[in-house]
Amino acid sequence: MATWPKQLLPRENGELVEMQVPLIVSASRSTDIPAFYADWFFHRLDKAGYSAWVNPFNGVRGYVSYKNVRFIVFWSKNPEPLLPYLDILDRRGIKCYIQFSLNDYEAEGFEKNVPPLGRRIDTFKRLVDRLGKGRVVWRFDPLIMTRGLGVDGLIEKVEGIANQLYGYTEKLVFSFADIVSYRKVQTNLQKAGIAYVDWQEDDMRTFARRLSEANQRWGFELATCGERIDLSDYGVEKNHCVDDRLIVRIAYNDKVLMDYLNVEIEQRGLFTPSGGILLPNGMYAKFGKSNRDNGQRSYCGCIKSKDIGQYNTCVHGCEYCYANTSKEAALGNMRAHGGGGGAESITGR
Repeated sequence: MATWPKQLLPRENGELVEMQVPLIVSASRSTDIPAFYADWFFHRLDKAGYSAWVNPFNGVRGYVSYKNVRFIVFWSKNPEPLLPYLDILDRRGIKCYIQFSLNDYEAEGFEKNVPPLGRRIDTFKRLVDRLGKGRVVWRFDPLIMTRGLGVDGLIEKVEGIANQLYGYTEKLVFSFADIVSYRKVQTNLQKAGIAYVDWQEDDMRTFARRLSEANQRWGFELATCGERIDLSDYGVEKNHCVDDRLIVRIAYNDKVLMDYLNVEIEQRGLFTPSGGILLPNGMYAKFGKSNRDNGQRSYCGCIKSKDIGQYNTCVHGCEYCYANTSKEAALGNMRAHGGGGGAESITGR
């Protein structure tokens, strides 16, 4: 788990405590901050200047200061509530992009509390219009197979969304639901009476081949998230969800951030060096080192960020959820949160 340098800083009650002071924030892999806690987060960012966070592995309470934040990666299934807050980021000089998990499980009822698919697609387009193409990344995540939903059905669902997002996204990121390895997910699906089917390598390769064929219509970058299997034969890369290359494309004018990422920006000649990132005005960027976060899973390509979310706080009610012990626990924590930004932590405790 990534940690950042700490400084002794005041809480709202005047107590001095050690706070992590990150440059890059993840909001969040652990819960859907944009959908349910946007008001809390932007109050903590813009007014309070910090928030509290509980380490999920040891239960220790810590604090995160936002004084040096230069970039935020948002994760959401319904980022519509972000729209009125984006001006705050502009004012503070903070750049962002959004990992938007836009799935179609309406018929299956896997995601009971997300808005209708058409509304989510409209939100995607509105965010692209506001932020720019490339700064809203489409994820169909996870891909869930059941006895009634196989590769053919999943490809059809992906195609249905892709046809509507054509021209609005550069990339499609997907992952295969690893149900057998995650007891919590397995228990949740069994409790909901869902006859899941675990993915086998042949299924994954068939899906990747079919998706690659369909992608000839759209030309998206295709990538998997945290998957062991190599699908490069089908034009599928391994994704870096907290992605230094995308951060450079968006924030290349931020010298502090570029220095942190060990990026050099130079004038392009006739050829761009291998691994170079094309930038406007005849420039390109290159990395002096790998920025991969070694604290993440073996097959995760993310760079270091500070995740400020909490498990057991997302109330989308997804039947396959890995982030909640139970729906009841998540609902209880949301009630304790109480709305607004007054509480230091998401849970209000």
